[in-house]
Amino acid sequence: MSKFKTLTKLLYQIKMIQPYIAYHFTIEPLQPAREILVAELGDLGFETFTETENGLTAYIPKSDWHVNILHNVFILNSGEFRIVYEKEEIEPVNWNSEWEKNFEPINIDDTVSIRAPFHEAGTLKYNILIEPKMSFGTGHHETTHLMVQHLLKLDLKNKSVLDMGCGTAVLAILAEMRGATVLDAIDIDPWCYENSLENVTRNSCKNIKVYEGEASLLVNKKYDVTIANINRNILLQDLATYSRSLNENGTLLLSGFYQEDIPVIDAEASKHNLKIDLILERNNWVGVRYLFKK
Repeated sequence: MSKFKTLTKLLYQIKMIQPYIAYHFTIEPLQPAREILVAELGDLGFETFTETENGLTAYIPKSDWHVNILHNVFILNSGEFRIVYEKEEIEPVNWNSEWEKNFEPINIDDTVSIRAPFHEAGTLKYNILIEPKMSFGTGHHETTHLMVQHLLKLDLKNKSVLDMGCGTAVLAILAEMRGATVLDAIDIDPWCYENSLENVTRNSCKNIKVYEGEASLLVNKKYDVTIANINRNILLQDLATYSRSLNENGTLLLSGFYQEDIPVIDAEASKHNLKIDLILERNNWVGVRYLFKK
């Protein structure tokens, strides 16, 4: 999973107060080292990660930490990257109140609001209630924001929609609110699967089916619109499958990568009858709309 779960999202779930150990990493060059580091640390018990301008902060409960925990992290010993870090002990805090204090509702184009249960009800055209827990997809990250903007530009009435790598299912929820009638939301992460089920219920959605898995689930599936807000490597791996799963003249929305990644994404997409139709950009992150024509 390439998206960065924020500390506050994770600790909102934890009812008890406990100390954490934080590692602040500075990484040169940043990509793909940051994603590799997240994957390696996740296997060691680090529970959540915060993206920083120059690297990454990773958190692990003090009870799971030991002095040699980074000893076998391969990328820290790689000559391809320069990675330095500092360790910090996080004192016990009431993270429930911290999460609520720091999590602000989202307003996208004065049309969509995304809020948590402790916020006042939204008054915009589309008001989405999300409790993100460990899942990605609150609208705070640029890529989710871009996907929301793309969905607002599409006619989704009576359309079939796939939300691939759904996180909180916020995009599937918005698609149903905008008239889609057949919707699948898929994520490989069991936390995201459970959280998506909860958020679908919170928003009284009737047409969204949630699945735990990956692109292999798309056999014999067809959609008018596919949303894939994941990361560059997974997108490159699965673009052929997304293409096969689109109806003629279907739309593919891609995000989870930077502006400079567009050429490599587009080179692969063009092999599968996908043509760029619209690019949206936000802080160097991009959301690309492709049209599928055989």
